[in-house]
Amino acid sequence: MKTGRKTIFLVVTFGLIFLLPLLGSLAQWKGLPAGYGEFPAQKVENDPGFSLIYFSLACIVALLITLVLLFPRWFGFKKTQRMPEPQAPATGFPVWFWWSLPLLALSWFLMWARLKLPFSLESYTFVPLWWSFILILDGLVYKRTNGVSIISRKPQLMQLLAVVSCFSWFAFEYLNFFVIENWYYPNKEVFSNFGNVFWFSLSYTTVLPAIVEWYMLLKTFRALRERYKNGPKFTVSRTFLIIYYVLGLILAFGMGYYPYLLFWVLWVALVPMLSAAMALAGFWTPFTSIKNGDWSKVILIALATLCNGFFWEFWNFGSEWFHDSMPVNPNYWKYSVPYLDKFHIFSEMPILGYYGYLFFGLNCWIMWLIAAYVFKFDADFEVTGDKS
Repeated sequence: MKTGRKTIFLVVTFGLIFLLPLLGSLAQWKGLPAGYGEFPAQKVENDPGFSLIYFSLACIVALLITLVLLFPRWFGFKKTQRMPEPQAPATGFPVWFWWSLPLLALSWFLMWARLKLPFSLESYTFVPLWWSFILILDGLVYKRTNGVSIISRKPQLMQLLAVVSCFSWFAFEYLNFFVIENWYYPNKEVFSNFGNVFWFSLSYTTVLPAIVEWYMLLKTFRALRERYKNGPKFTVSRTFLIIYYVLGLILAFGMGYYPYLLFWVLWVALVPMLSAAMALAGFWTPFTSIKNGDWSKVILIALATLCNGFFWEFWNFGSEWFHDSMPVNPNYWKYSVPYLDKFHIFSEMPILGYYGYLFFGLNCWIMWLIAAYVFKFDADFEVTGDKS
């Protein structure tokens, strides 16, 4: 396939992500779904209640995933022989690490505090909180790799990550309409319509950089890097990729047609559609190394997103918990998940919902790669300098 055709194929596939759920929704509702186009998303109707059957099936899937992560040798992963690694001189934390600590502390305090001020600083805490956290993560990577991190080696890459992150999360906000708002933002009136778009655009720049920094941090732990590096080899044929691609198309349409039954497709359909499209076009994907038995990239990006998801939910939950009434924070969100909304530990997210973060990380990486292949920039954020 020629380069120009490859790019067109990726662009068309990405366009189908937006079109197919819309067509499914139009077929189901004979028009647009409830709440379509309202930004930020609001709760428009109550979802179906708890389903023991659906919950039990989801628990089986969650248990299987957990067993693979905790006991990989049960599933064909072998222990990797460790070779001695050269030890470089120890490096201290970078300056941006120290600058970010007080900014994070202040933003965190203002987000959760009950301060009665004429001018609500709480409304503006999300962006500084998360960007300071991202820089702290980068500082930890810098420390553990003796001076090798995205900020120190590829600062322009962080800018690209922020831009792609913004547009990528808007895509998820769009898809959220077709599952009848699995998440929504109660505080719609904090800013004007333009203010909401501007502020949420800034907020969305933090998603991909945070996930990537967590990925880079997890990679610095040798045990994690090697735990999933020698697993089952999985080579796929072109026929398999085509079937996998078509499955993604069907799921994307089905998400709009069966918004409650297939709500989880929001986090899954992009993986077969986009990864299969990239593979069919001959591009590298996070799954490419699996043919040699190396599952580390796929699993570490999933675990990185789960780690970051804890902080997303932690700070979000505290944004309401320490208030007598609804918090002023416009980024505060709630969930409206059908069938599975049971057993909350400390957050708005039901416990099974955390498994969705594992797939979300793959979605983010795949969308990043699509952007890189279409707009011709270097997508490699895996700067070298691992530490045992």
